Amino acid sequence: MRITRILAQTTLALGVSLAGAYPALAELPADSGIGQTVLPFPPSPHRAYMVDVEFDNFVTGRVVVVDPDQKRFLGMISTGFAAPSTLSRDGKLLYSADLFYSRGTRGTRTDVLTAWDTSKLAPEWEVVIPAKRAESLTQRFGLSTSADDRFVYVYNFTPSTSITVVDTQSRAVVGEIAIPGCVLSYPVGKRRIASLCGDGSIQLLTLDDSGKETARTQTKFFDPNAEKLVERGVNVGDTFYFTTTTGTVYTLDLSGKEAKILPTWSLVNDEEKKAGWAPGGWQLLAVAPKLNRLYVLMHDAHEAMKWEDPSNTIWAFDLKSQKKIATLSTEGAPIWSLQATSDDNPLLLGINVGGGMDIFDLKSGKHTGTMEKLHKTATQILSH
Repeated sequence: MRITRILAQTTLALGVSLAGAYPALAELPADSGIGQTVLPFPPSPHRAYMVDVEFDNFVTGRVVVVDPDQKRFLGMISTGFAAPSTLSRDGKLLYSADLFYSRGTRGTRTDVLTAWDTSKLAPEWEVVIPAKRAESLTQRFGLSTSADDRFVYVYNFTPSTSITVVDTQSRAVVGEIAIPGCVLSYPVGKRRIASLCGDGSIQLLTLDDSGKETARTQTKFFDPNAEKLVERGVNVGDTFYFTTTTGTVYTLDLSGKEAKILPTWSLVNDEEKKAGWAPGGWQLLAVAPKLNRLYVLMHDAHEAMKWEDPSNTIWAFDLKSQKKIATLSTEGAPIWSLQATSDDNPLLLGINVGGGMDIFDLKSGKHTGTMEKLHKTATQILSH
């Protein structure tokens, strides 16, 4: 009891003493500027959103928003467990498929699709979705939107695979489409979705304006027993590019009713292949549509089980001639994932494994700098 009284008296005396020493502290007005910054709209085409799953934590994630031109941190969005994210086509919203547990790490699971205002970096609305969305490192096409922003497609893995369709006008789930044996939701035009299947085929689904499936085709694409195709492709409109782990590029034209398989080509010639060159990384491909160029992370000592490792070397290819036209490189921490902006003066942005982002000016081909200490374990970059 004596100890309790002494602690109480000491605490009270300390409080009175501090109040006397700093009488103005209690009268300071609230800072109205905190949390009130509004980013300009329309957003710069170079504004970047780094999806950070915080692998050493993995209970919650975040999206780090930066200005690569000014090398400025702009803000942050807090997301749920390993939440896949994507941007709306009109630039107004960022979507995240969030997963939460009622007790933080356990308890009742709730999945929501959250629509974040890209100017306020605040939630605009959310929709509860089936508790099925894939729990994995985030990647392109784990979450995607239709070309007119009417629908958002959420890829599910339980381990059966399906796609939840959310109507952004009614802000409601309007359906779930089974895609057995297939993965991801590659958006095609206003009302179609493609998925890559384990038997080496591409499945193309057609929806109506209510979000219901009306047609489905399946086309043989590659031989999974002969080559390992990386599902994390890139696209220019309805043309999609994929690579195998040894450097064969497969191209799909999905603009028609059925998938059209275009001729394959190689990232490496015989001499480069003999020297051990092959693609690698997480988001190992990026495309700059206005330059019609493909950018690929490359390893100079390819090992079959280490192809997802980061690299300091990026090769640039002209998509028309399918020839290598440049080599980009860094000397700092190696890069794991790439994203190219889609404007007339594009940047190539690379997530490095040291927690930073490397920036390249693609017209000059120069590395223009690195933004340090931005993330813990980012997996991808989004841009408008």
